[in-house]
Amino acid sequence: MEKKPYYISTAIAYTSAKPHIGNTYEIVLADAIARYKRMTGYDVYFQTGTDEHGQKIQEKAEAAGITPQQHVDKVAGEVKAIWDLMNTTYDKFIRTTDPMHEKKVQKIFKKLHDQGDIYKGAYKGKYCKPCESFWTESQLKDGCCPDCGRPVTDAEEEAYFFRLSKYADKIQDLLENTDFLEPRSRVNEMVNNFIKPGLEDLCVSRTSFTWGIPVDFDPKHVVYVWLDALFNYITALGYQNDRYHDYQAYWPGVNIVGKEIVRFHSIIWPAFCMSLDIPLPKKVFGHGWLLLDGGKMSKSKGNVVDPYLLAEKFGVDALRFFLLRTFPFGSDGNFSNELLIQTINTDLANDLGNLLSRTVAMCE
Repeated sequence: MEKKPYYISTAIAYTSAKPHIGNTYEIVLADAIARYKRMTGYDVYFQTGTDEHGQKIQEKAEAAGITPQQHVDKVAGEVKAIWDLMNTTYDKFIRTTDPMHEKKVQKIFKKLHDQGDIYKGAYKGKYCKPCESFWTESQLKDGCCPDCGRPVTDAEEEAYFFRLSKYADKIQDLLENTDFLEPRSRVNEMVNNFIKPGLEDLCVSRTSFTWGIPVDFDPKHVVYVWLDALFNYITALGYQNDRYHDYQAYWPGVNIVGKEIVRFHSIIWPAFCMSLDIPLPKKVFGHGWLLLDGGKMSKSKGNVVDPYLLAEKFGVDALRFFLLRTFPFGSDGNFSNELLIQTINTDLANDLGNLLSRTVAMCE
């Protein structure tokens, strides 16, 4: 009997710095689902990778005295090494600096422009560099980015815009009347905070820096990193390219992403798919964060835990077990070494160890 296809993807890791245990949590979650689906007879395709363009990366490279490509090559290697260290069974590792991906994004951008869903204008508003996100004044929280809480800067430049507002009603219906976005608690946040106040058209190009995919028909513009990044889910499968041949077999699939980027995946990504007239993803699942001392782990804040050190000290399997066992799927969880040690001692050494000991004794 032919196996039913199942496509699952993580968000691609942003190459601003080496991943921490909070980033690693997502790949372990997705890997557990992929392994389970394979065990239950599905033909699984599991994709992950790295997001490698944007202003923040250009500035990081300049500060280090290297080229942006050298910077992303280094970090992409670190990401892949950690994913491999954690024994994750991905089938494809996509990098957005892959020439195949870049050419396809240029074609998609031009197609959306030619059909009138992307138009030229001027952007004036607030910009959060760490999140690579645009905001209106009313969306700010205490004058700062509502996602990460850090200061925003004034941004004003010529830009291309995607007619996101055109798809507002369809997106609202998708969120409210299907199980497209889970857990369900994320739906009200998206609808009430972003759609009902009036979904504004999305800025999809930048001119204030150069590290991005050039808009081929207007080269002083580079493609906004979120349009570039979101399309990885289909370009790496082979959408309209002759390098890969998995799109027809596996699309659409399931996106496992952190709750801080649910807005991009549950509003902007399906709107892009609607505009391109391709099937929508089957589901977006926004998992919670691993918190450290009550706050979100963040590479830019520096409050991170190195998965290499944890794996070396406690073992990869014990660390994977801890991540999957301790934090309810979809909710935040407080990480601590004490909790990790307690879980290993109680669940693995005591309970599982005791079961093994008794079983062996009975067999003897």
